[in-house]
Amino acid sequence: MKNNDLFAYHLVTNKKMELGQIIHFDDGQHNTLYRFFFEKEQINSKGEDSLQILQGQYTSDGLNLKKEDAEVVSRYMGQTIRAIREALTEMVRLQEYPDYPSRLSCLYAAKTYEDALKWKQFFESYNRKVLQIVKLRVKGSYFEGDANLLPKEDGVPFVQKISQAKEYWKGNVNNELPELLINGEIEVVEIIDDFSCKCSTLLV
Repeated sequence: MKNNDLFAYHLVTNKKMELGQIIHFDDGQHNTLYRFFFEKEQINSKGEDSLQILQGQYTSDGLNLKKEDAEVVSRYMGQTIRAIREALTEMVRLQEYPDYPSRLSCLYAAKTYEDALKWKQFFESYNRKVLQIVKLRVKGSYFEGDANLLPKEDGVPFVQKISQAKEYWKGNVNNELPELLINGEIEVVEIIDDFSCKCSTLLV
């Protein structure tokens, strides 16, 4: 969908934004979600990846993984199943909704401040710190979806995950976990909340 003057709300979690800051997102620019799920490597202190760990630890009695190795395998499984979800969702978008922003090349936002607060609560339930909530002016494309409709992080056949991705791209229907995917020229027009630490200096 196109909109020449859309306002949205964004949760800042990595680096604080500044008033008047301009962000450009186009199809060739990857976001944090892409970098985390598709570029991040999970290895142990020996430089071994999950397959090397499993092959090295497998015996006739089964697996007996050290704590570090078990954590590497667990993180890799979680990252991989999310990467599969995003790859299948992107495949459906390219086939059926090529004009919509890609989930891998966009800024995530909320349509209302109330929705942004829902996401803040969701992030904090996973110990993900929110630094700011900012208001944005968007000149570009956007898609309003329901993150609850994304393919589930489970072991069902890929054909079911593809069906779930198709439901996601139909748009926000149930309004359970609404999200905006935005790209184009994005300007920070207001710093609504700043949750970063404001420590006062104690006089002795």
